[in-house]
Amino acid sequence: MTSTFLPDGRTGPDLAPPPPAADQARGRRRRRTLNLLTAVGFQLPALVLFIGLVLLPMLFALYASVFRWGGFGMPTDYTGADNFTRLFQDPVFLGDLWRCLLLVLLSLALQLPFALAMAVLLNQRLRGRAVYRMLFFAPYVLSEAITGVLFSMVFAPDDGLADHVLGAIGLAGLGGEWFADPSTVMATLFLVMTWKYFGFHMMLYLAGLQSIPAELTEAALIDGAGPWQRFRNVTLPLLAPTLRISVFLSVIGSVQLFDLVWVVTQGGPDHHSETLAVTMFQYGFKRYQVGYASAISVVMFGICLVFSLAYQRFVLRRDLEGATTTMRGGGA
Repeated sequence: MTSTFLPDGRTGPDLAPPPPAADQARGRRRRRTLNLLTAVGFQLPALVLFIGLVLLPMLFALYASVFRWGGFGMPTDYTGADNFTRLFQDPVFLGDLWRCLLLVLLSLALQLPFALAMAVLLNQRLRGRAVYRMLFFAPYVLSEAITGVLFSMVFAPDDGLADHVLGAIGLAGLGGEWFADPSTVMATLFLVMTWKYFGFHMMLYLAGLQSIPAELTEAALIDGAGPWQRFRNVTLPLLAPTLRISVFLSVIGSVQLFDLVWVVTQGGPDHHSETLAVTMFQYGFKRYQVGYASAISVVMFGICLVFSLAYQRFVLRRDLEGATTTMRGGGA
């Protein structure tokens, strides 16, 4: 060890000089580069999958939608906007839009309120409520294919479970060809959809209800508020963010509905239960009109995109602003 003379005459070990500013800058750049490479390394697999399985198929569908193409080779017969013009002259496609709107309205008016009512009920102190929650959520866990096969047997004409139950309680006249009758197919299909999906929305609402502080409800009770007043003035406003997410998922799901309809009816009878996705599948994989089917997929994507942006702009905006404000306040 070398020594150096200090100003007061004493000796001490040599002190290492501080690194120059250029070395410090290089060290910072090296750390930033290392952090960037680490982030890219973690994100690269997901990015490759997203580009290969989502982005490129979307762009190719947009490209194929302006061709008359049967799905073999590369599209070469350019037709411009003819496929889109044909869409809005096709009574089947226009019927799909109407049925999509009908499913959305029925979901918002019946399915979601029913799920909310069950969530409020199962949020109370009931004996065996955990069992009821499991039973109501179980249909959502089943695949759409299993659900479709199950209800095809339940609503089978003449010998299905539904007809037997109605006959046993003296209402045999209400039975019929549930999925084969154009006048009842959509109502029956919506009943199956409600059985399948309401448990998911119920669990969303239960999670939202359990996040509401009990002190607020107790304060309203002390102030003399009745059950309906507590629900309307305390529970419902605090549950609003969950309700908005539930509505968003329900609408998007109704637009993209395919599996359940395909397994149960394949769009029949005579297109009376057909949806946008079923029509797209029919033209693309049954009739080999892939260009026209791509145009349907582009319209579906456009509907979902416009609705998502508008819903985020006008409905979810307050939730996003509230979350940003909370994060800034927490950081301060």
